[in-house]
Amino acid sequence: MQLSKGKKITLLVLLILLIDQAVKIWIKTHMTIGESIPVFGNWFQIYFIENNGMAFGMQFGGTFGKLLLSLFRLLLIGFIIHYINKLIKTNAPLGVLYGVSLILIGAMGNVIDSMFYGLIFNESTFTTTATLFPEGGGYAPFLHGKVVDMLYFPIIDTTLPSWVPFWGGEDFIFFRPIFNIADSCITIGVAYLLIFQRKFFSHSK
Repeated sequence: MQLSKGKKITLLVLLILLIDQAVKIWIKTHMTIGESIPVFGNWFQIYFIENNGMAFGMQFGGTFGKLLLSLFRLLLIGFIIHYINKLIKTNAPLGVLYGVSLILIGAMGNVIDSMFYGLIFNESTFTTTATLFPEGGGYAPFLHGKVVDMLYFPIIDTTLPSWVPFWGGEDFIFFRPIFNIADSCITIGVAYLLIFQRKFFSHSK
């Protein structure tokens, strides 16, 4: 049976969201903050951190900023879903739908953390793992949960030579940000649309 474009997009979104959340829940319940598991030597690690803010560990304005960011993400999710429905009705190419859907997945994956993780987990620390549905309740109210990050690619980890101006002798790491599958979806989706689907959006204008 041939699936419609809407069903294909729905399956893609649900599948990647399930993977994103399964990985995050495993990390929360099996690793402590700052714990690292080498995957391919030292240049790719599963490195558990949490953040209160935006993608790639960036922060945004404390508790109030966290609430605003979560509400903005919810509005963004509603807008993207509306836009995808519009694209389906206008028979947009499946590639365009996949690209926009990846951005939707990224927004949804991280807002799920913000909405529910503070309610269903206790605090992760440097010495203890979190418990799912703890007896004493969660560590934060609705929309104030922390986003779980774990993908770390310190491809270059070295000390700069002393002759380098300003930064000589300092530690240098590339690539420093730690992120998650949802963050990756946003990056891949935006890059794909910019590189491979520019003609569609130019034509739409």
